[in-house]
Amino acid sequence: MGIAAVIFDVGNVLYHWNPRVLYERLIDDDRALDAFLRDVVTPEWHFQHDQGRPFAETSAELIARHPEHAGLIRLWGDKFSDSVGPTIEGMPDIVRELDDSGVPLFAITNFSDEFWVPFHKREAALFAPFRDIVVSGAEKLAKPDPAIYRLALARFGVEAAQALFIDDREDNIRAAQAEGMRGHLFRDAAALRRELTALGVL
Repeated sequence: MGIAAVIFDVGNVLYHWNPRVLYERLIDDDRALDAFLRDVVTPEWHFQHDQGRPFAETSAELIARHPEHAGLIRLWGDKFSDSVGPTIEGMPDIVRELDDSGVPLFAITNFSDEFWVPFHKREAALFAPFRDIVVSGAEKLAKPDPAIYRLALARFGVEAAQALFIDDREDNIRAAQAEGMRGHLFRDAAALRRELTALGVL
């Protein structure tokens, strides 16, 4: 069965994403910056936003534990879009070529719903060809939970065996494959282009 739809991740597939970019302009000392990212605004803390917890709640809890960093913590909410960098080289071209070829495009992203709204508005041009995007924070389900893949496939109206899912995390790819999708572990646009060509999608 051939590939009839392509499903993208967003962060570190379509766009560079690194919280360090947000804070490196504000914390001059590299060791202090490393410690802040490791011990305060941790990946585990941020994952709560992807799961649908409001920033007002998570930030209040974090500020109570780290009151000396209150201002920097609040900036996570105010300036989150600044942590999302430019598009990854070659990816806008792939999106455009797939759309020009009539391939249905979708996305499943782990992203806070409240942060997603301004980011999506800012990047409306790139996302215009996408027929639907499942945002984890809105659904209160996050990859690699199998439920988010099932929800997405049902909403997209796509058979798992006809979907190519692209993500930069192995655990997310394995979960998609367990649901019957073909997975591509993203490293760069050139490798993705080779696979899309081999599959006859491009």
